[in-house]
Parts: sequence; structure tokens; C-alpha cells
Amino acid sequence: MGKLLAVTGNQAMAEAMRQINPDVCAAYPITPSTEVMQRFSSFVADGAVDTELVTVESEHSAMSACIGAAAAGGRVMTATSSQGLALMWEMLHIASGNRIPIVLTLVNRALSAPLNIHGDHSDSMGARDCGWIQIYSENGQEAYDNLIQAVRIAEHEDVRLPAMVCMDGFIISHSIESMEYLDDQVVRDFIGSFTPTYPLLDNDNPVTYGPLVLPDYFIEFKKAQHEATMAARDVTLEVAKDFAKISGRSYGLFEDYKLDDADIALVILNSAAGTAKDVVDEFRNKGIKAGILKPRLFRPFPYEEVGDALKNTKAVAVLDRSDSYGGFGPGYMEIASALMINSSRPILINKIYGLGGRDFFPEHAGAVLNELKEIAATGNVKTFKEYIGYRD
Repeated sequence: MGKLLAVTGNQAMAEAMRQINPDVCAAYPITPSTEVMQRFSSFVADGAVDTELVTVESEHSAMSACIGAAAAGGRVMTATSSQGLALMWEMLHIASGNRIPIVLTLVNRALSAPLNIHGDHSDSMGARDCGWIQIYSENGQEAYDNLIQAVRIAEHEDVRLPAMVCMDGFIISHSIESMEYLDDQVVRDFIGSFTPTYPLLDNDNPVTYGPLVLPDYFIEFKKAQHEATMAARDVTLEVAKDFAKISGRSYGLFEDYKLDDADIALVILNSAAGTAKDVVDEFRNKGIKAGILKPRLFRPFPYEEVGDALKNTKAVAVLDRSDSYGGFGPGYMEIASALMINSSRPILINKIYGLGGRDFFPEHAGAVLNELKEIAATGNVKTFKEYIGYRD
């Protein structure tokens, strides 16, 4: 049993970083993730960690410094949000393409313009194809647990890829909740010491990172990167099993909430899943078989497992807190792909909600479930993509 405390999501992430004690952190402040590195910098100043903290002039420089430090042989972490992740975009590909296991705390925030500092998933969904492992968190406890597990996943010899752990800006990052911190030594024993692969500072075995690769070999590099990303699926389950032993908290590739016999279901990420669960409970009390699938591991996406979990439902709504302008939302596209593997498929609709931090209320979830109930009964769909709470 660790310590029970009332803390914000940002505090929890900074505490996890203190316990992990990385060799290097390079960062640039941006709302709403600033507090993570602000608190961690206090740990550095107080001598609570051995970390070399590098304060840089931009997020592009932050990721560049992280790549250099990790390539040299260090365990490296950072944090950012929104435009910060967007400015890192070039370097995100460099990190993943070079198989560098950096771990990043991403406090989800809307992308400008117009300028908005509140939480949605535009930043992480925009980076979903950058080659990073992506893990999503419903609350502060999950974010803390996921960050610790992400170190093991990213550094696993079958993976060796960067990972980002996502939590909702303000709703989770700045809200206080009760959660459990594990003991420091338990965390350090769990993650173990970092053994770099081909470090640049190994003068006896010199290597080159990021050389020119021409068409005759480029696709071989990319296929190897894809295979390493896919390996993260089994590694995530393996790490979760070990984590359950030290924490008593179980994690999988996704959470299926009352989904076993569900006729209708919501697919929803992060904090809004908590709201949706309460509404599903109300529908269950009325005898309506509703359920939820909450993705945790979004990259690599567990297509077969998700398709199998939803195959017996009659109607499903994928709720995306980000948009793909001119197309369906990113989550919808993944769920549609997952369902293609089954001959028996539910009717699938897409709802865009919560952009720019717009509140997602129980009545919103209830309205979607009532719509699904009607679709399941009649097979009639009014529209396949709709915006929740939009004012004409």
C-alpha cells in the first residue's frame, strides 16, 4: 500500500517523474502542462532527483535535446501540450524513426486557431501517425500509473520506441482527486535501470544516428518500425500484468464497461468516459443494455480485440474529442477499421464533442444512447456524423 493523497493530475505526473528519476529532461512551458515541469524542476533544485534539467527556447528544441540525450544513452522524459506538440512534430518523427524511447507527458489541449487553452484531443490525434506509442488516461490515477508503465513499454527490447501518456487538460491536469502514490523503491524496482542500445557515447562501438537512407532500403526501416510498434501491444499487456502485482490496479488495451451483453455502446476516451459510465449505469437500471469501450492503447491500435469486443452490439457511437475536417473523427476511423474484421457488424455513428474544452454533460451521453436505442430498433440513421452541443 502506497500513500493516499489529494492531488492534481499535473502533480501526479511530476511525482511519477520524480520516482522514475530520469537522466535528462528538456522542456519548454506551455499551458496546461507547465505545472508538470515546474514541479519537477523543484525536485531537481531540491536534489530529490539526479536529473539534468535542460531549459530551452522552444518545444522543437526541447524534443531535439531529448533526442540527443537519449541517443547518447540517457533515460529521457519531457512534457508538453497543444501547439508545443505541434512545434515538435518534425522531431517526433526523428525520435520514433531512430527508435529512441523518450517518454512524454501530454496534457491534451485544443490546437489554434482560434486560440484556445482548454482540453480536447486535437494535439495527440494530430500526432497519432508520428510513430509514438499513445496511452490515454481517464483520471489522475490512471495518468500516474500509465506514465510509470510507459517507461517499461518504451524501453522494452522488442519495442524501443517513444511513448506519450495523454490526460485531459484542466479537467484532469488541474483538478484535485484522491489517488495512491506507490512507494519510491517499488516504482524504481518496477522500471529497473535503463540499458541503452547503441549509445552514441560508447566510444568503443561507434554508431551513426539518422544517416541518409535511399529508396533501396528505406521501406525496410519503416517496416521494422511498424513491427516494433505492433510488438508494443503484447508488451503493454505484459507490463500491465506486472504492474497489477505491485499496485492492485489492472489495465488492458482498453476498458470494456458493461459491454459483455450490450446492445448499444459508446466508444469514448479519457475523462468523459467517467461521465458516460454514470449514464450507462442509469440506462442499465432501466433495463437497457448499454455499455462502453474506453480505448487505453491507441497506438498501436488493438483492432482485433476491439472488433471482437463490439461484434455483438447492434449500434455503436464513437465520440471524438477532435475532428478530421472533411472526414470522420479519428476514433471513428479506427473503430470502423476494427469492425471490418467481423462479418457481423453494428451500425456505427460518429459524434464530435467537447472541442476547445466544451463541457460534456450526462444529458449529452444520454441523448446519444437514446439515439442508439432507436437505431438498434429500426436500423434508421439520421446522420452518421454530428456535433454535440453545437449552436446554430
